[in-house]
Amino acid sequence: MSATTASDHTRMSFGRWTRELGWRHLIGVIFVIYAAFPLVYLVSASLSSGGTLTGSNALFSEVSGSNFESLNATKFWTWLGNSLVISITASVGAMLLGAAAAYAFSRFRFSGRRASLTGLLIIQMFPQMLAFVAIFLLVLGLGEVFPALGLNGKLGLIAVYLGGALGSNTFLMYGFFNTIPRELDEAAKIDGASHAQIYWTIILRLVAPILAVVTLLAFISTFGEFIVARILLPAESSWTVAVGLYSMVSDQLAANWGVFAAGAVIAALPVLLLFLFLQKYIVGGLTAGSVKG
Repeated sequence: MSATTASDHTRMSFGRWTRELGWRHLIGVIFVIYAAFPLVYLVSASLSSGGTLTGSNALFSEVSGSNFESLNATKFWTWLGNSLVISITASVGAMLLGAAAAYAFSRFRFSGRRASLTGLLIIQMFPQMLAFVAIFLLVLGLGEVFPALGLNGKLGLIAVYLGGALGSNTFLMYGFFNTIPRELDEAAKIDGASHAQIYWTIILRLVAPILAVVTLLAFISTFGEFIVARILLPAESSWTVAVGLYSMVSDQLAANWGVFAAGAVIAALPVLLLFLFLQKYIVGGLTAGSVKG
């Protein structure tokens, strides 16, 4: 019977394959082309020496590395280094803060727990940029007491990013922490383990996939953030790559879109490499989360 079934699958007609499976592949290819075209166009513009985006209508009609060489005449590499330091520190900090809060909400029962969860849910509905005036005044005042937390300081911007890290990160981790059986905690307590030992040596290892997801999302959001970084980092030498790239095309009379495209291509590489590095953890988290009870 199994041989007959296998034979039927191998003899599936083209029309039946199209009706059952083929249309899915077609839709997938269409979406891939739709998503990849802007990226291909950006790479083409970065290799065009014309300095405009209209010159890239004929994709890869001209291949030149002049735009990438022109980046050396700017502070692009300083901006990229600033972005990497800020994004790595902020993403790791957001992951640790979110994991600690999610563990507390998942494992402990205390007064105000439900109200705190509701408060985090409400707060995350409002983007951080709505408070940029208050953030600017706060950082300006802190800079008079602690210069490292003032304007043009990476530490001040990192602190601002971490200030909004408990919203969506906590809720995202909270659901995953609830899938870890409490029996593991109880067994570890019987063996004499403290809450800190349970958290660092057992729980965090089991929730590694969601830690990877949160770290990736936090890195992407801080690496490409513009408004708060532009306000808190007025000096050119302290700009992030998002602010620096904007400065290249902010002047309509002196905008060089070719150099901008070249910088955007290079700036996309850290996010791409991080995603490829964490991909196995992300896929593992999706599959593991579907079978945990």
